[in-house]
Amino acid sequence: MQRKKVIIMGAGGRDFHNFNLFCRGRSKFEVVAFTATQIPGIEKRVYPPELAGSLYPRGIRIYPEEKLEELIALFDVDLVLFSYSDIPYKHLWEIEKKVEDLGAEFIIPDEKLMRLTMLESKVPVIAVTAVRTGCGKSPVTRKICQILKGFNKKVVVVRHPMPYGELTQERAVQRFEKLSDLDKFNCTIEEREEYEPLINKGFVVYAGIDYRKILRAAEKEAEIIIWDGGNNDTPFFEPNLHFVVTDPLRAGHEISYFPGFINLQMANVVVINKKDGATIEQLRRIKNNIQMFNPWAQVLEVYSAIKVDLPENETLSDLEVLIIEDGPTLTHGEAPYGAGWIAAHQCDAGKIIDTEKSAVGSIKEAYKKYPLLRKTGILPALGYSKEQLKELEETINNSDADVVIMATPADLTKLIKIRKPVVKVEYELEDKEGKLEKLIEEFLNMKSLE
Repeated sequence: MQRKKVIIMGAGGRDFHNFNLFCRGRSKFEVVAFTATQIPGIEKRVYPPELAGSLYPRGIRIYPEEKLEELIALFDVDLVLFSYSDIPYKHLWEIEKKVEDLGAEFIIPDEKLMRLTMLESKVPVIAVTAVRTGCGKSPVTRKICQILKGFNKKVVVVRHPMPYGELTQERAVQRFEKLSDLDKFNCTIEEREEYEPLINKGFVVYAGIDYRKILRAAEKEAEIIIWDGGNNDTPFFEPNLHFVVTDPLRAGHEISYFPGFINLQMANVVVINKKDGATIEQLRRIKNNIQMFNPWAQVLEVYSAIKVDLPENETLSDLEVLIIEDGPTLTHGEAPYGAGWIAAHQCDAGKIIDTEKSAVGSIKEAYKKYPLLRKTGILPALGYSKEQLKELEETINNSDADVVIMATPADLTKLIKIRKPVVKVEYELEDKEGKLEKLIEEFLNMKSLE
């Protein structure tokens, strides 16, 4: 039987998971290539034989997504499987038409197929996902972990994949318990943004490439597993309770981006975050969409509390500030600003400088690729390689800023030399009515009766 030739379109995460579940070890399919987008440099790698399996003695080459049409013709491809997240449906349909015009079948995973990618756990799973990058999912994850800890539950967090380093067997299962583990795996800024706050609060985090192995490892030490989703992807583990975080500042995105819309439809609880910064109209619109597409979900409205590391009664007035926010929120997340921007205004900053003027290398290119950055001049915390970290350092130190407002959860001062005063900004979920804790308590009571 002739094998079906397949290309898997990805961004260094969901694509590998789908391959491992559907294609590895199956002679029916021949995956001739992965394509990659969103993350700089990942398209220069090979998914190695030790991860790909015996059917791929040379591994599988990863190409830039821009070469998709060329690859379909070169390999006479039968099937293209779309396998990444945080993309508008409009753009997705444009890719579909392009692929089908070239004679290949294009598969966009629907809810049914997404559920087939969810592994079944032996211990309860609480999933936290979102409808877009930058909704504030991570503070929700941290808050749930703290609540469970208060109920004396042993919690292990499993994070959506971010395999931006070398693709090796050693990275198939990554366990993070100490901050030194971040150095051990040479983690990028984006990885540190997710792992550092959890490690600092005493929680073990797993991530990597092979999520079947990761699940088996996490089950051995957890009473409850928290699936901490990335971008707006769906969970890799079947959840017993599924929280989906929405952002009223981007009301409408919850139904127009893939697969965030699927998350919205699957949610047990829809969290409306950043209530304090939203208008009445934005809140009305997002509530209407929840009611229309998932009327069975519970709705939880919460706030994003911002803490600025400034002595009491001090402000930033008369000072020029450079704002650094977490990268994905501002780039493919398309958020206009984050906690740093809000903190700057709360502290009466004299002037927010346009960081594009001092940007160099790939940092400068980011402002061209993501035009929304130009409206604010905010600096995304990009650091996917040693070279890019150096460019980030140079961009900051070349600026005219008096003070740097650092709103990324990763401590950049441990990675680069910032020759300016740094004001750190933290943001945590604020549940003023305690409804989240009540939901978790009800869940625990229900599981104890099973």
